[in-house]
Amino acid sequence: MHVSLRLIQNRGSLIAMSEEQDVIELERDYTGTKHIPIFVMLPLDAINSRNEIDDLKSLRNDLNMLKKTSVDGVMVDCWWGLVEAKGPKVYDWSGYKNLFEIVRELQLKLQVVMSFHQCGGNVGDDTFIPLPQWVREVGKENPDIFFTNRKNKRNPECLTWGVDEEPVLRGRTGLEVYRDFMENFRQEMTEFFHDGTIVEIEVGLGPCGELRYPSYPETQGWVYPGIGEFQCYDKYLLKGLKEVAEAQGHKGWGKPPSNTGSYNSKPQYTEFFRDGGDYDSYYGRFFLGWYSKTLIEHGDRVLSIAITVFSGTKIAAKISGIHWWYQTASHAAELTCGYYNTSFRDGYSSIAQMFAKHKATFNFTCVELLTSEQNKYHPEAMADPEGLVQQVFKSVWGAGVSVASENALACYDRRGYNKILENAKPRIDSERNVVSFTYLRLNPELMEHDNYLEFTRFVRRLHGKSISDLPVVMPKPKTVPKMAKKHEKVLNPLISASKM
Repeated sequence: MHVSLRLIQNRGSLIAMSEEQDVIELERDYTGTKHIPIFVMLPLDAINSRNEIDDLKSLRNDLNMLKKTSVDGVMVDCWWGLVEAKGPKVYDWSGYKNLFEIVRELQLKLQVVMSFHQCGGNVGDDTFIPLPQWVREVGKENPDIFFTNRKNKRNPECLTWGVDEEPVLRGRTGLEVYRDFMENFRQEMTEFFHDGTIVEIEVGLGPCGELRYPSYPETQGWVYPGIGEFQCYDKYLLKGLKEVAEAQGHKGWGKPPSNTGSYNSKPQYTEFFRDGGDYDSYYGRFFLGWYSKTLIEHGDRVLSIAITVFSGTKIAAKISGIHWWYQTASHAAELTCGYYNTSFRDGYSSIAQMFAKHKATFNFTCVELLTSEQNKYHPEAMADPEGLVQQVFKSVWGAGVSVASENALACYDRRGYNKILENAKPRIDSERNVVSFTYLRLNPELMEHDNYLEFTRFVRRLHGKSISDLPVVMPKPKTVPKMAKKHEKVLNPLISASKM
């Protein structure tokens, strides 16, 4: 038999409903909704090791193609390891100036990242840009400037917050190094601020530019969905932990827990993270509180500098979407990252309050991921990216902070784009939209014909523009039913029902 369909309107979405009341959700119509700016991340090696545009002809062509999609601008990493490579306070912005001029010619806008971290060794990294050579030389003399795990393995991705106020970098503290870099950028790029080309500065606050500890480094053997490891064994952070413990009258608490497993452990097999484990003991709460507070204080110190240096320019920072083990009580992977978020404690409100203090935008990742797909392909991870995004957005908006978003992994399909749109423009609260979306990232695959067309369609919807092919059933149906003539133009051949 044929299943007859009728169209109904439901909160701005078209829905096909059968006589048997089986409902097939169609894509939401975003026509007339708020214009949300979209930026596209440029390749990690847009500027090469010689401080030059890596492939000028190809980049110009790709930027022209992006311009045709109506994107608002691009995001570019300004790598500390390239700019200050020749020595302390010796800066070379020449490659970036040339790049910015091309972007300006095309009348695109710029989000610029102050990238104080190493490129390479993390998910999605396809190039390697280490920290400046002179910093690595300091690290050979004093390896405690880098984050360290329980087995004393150093991670040279970025500096530990333990040296924020320690003059160990050729006489400068970590904060002074960050300040000098940002001040020189502001001075050298004045014209791009004045003419409105640079519209936002995203301040790198840790590995991958994110405010978190480097708790899951692939270079040290981590594999998804491992819980990661605490990274507070450099002498500076250990000293801080000991001092806080003694000040609170708990001298025996002045060291990290030893029963937390390793990078690829599962929480239920560790004494610390298992249900009812030590993470919820008096000591566990003390340690996790200190670990998270130390992270937030680092972000506070660096953002305090940034808002002074870039006065009048929008400031943002990024928080990582650690969605694996979210469906467990301890949320182990979030804890090792420094986000003290468990099934009974909101770990993001305190971070949001710090952002609110500086009027900084809270940029959050993983907005394209679907929990159903994570459960299907990685059931062992106990992941819930959708639940995490909802919790974080609620906490951040509740603190009066603007939210921006990014996709965590490569995304070319309509289901992923629809999830991004759903998070960017929540149906239940039309007043709370993300302030911008940054797409990861420009590459040859995005420029392939079908992917390019799908991306262009997504940009129009994010901008609140109409598209010609609504509605579309997801997933693709098997057969096409007979329908009333008045519905054929709208639905056929995009809606179908089973034929028996």
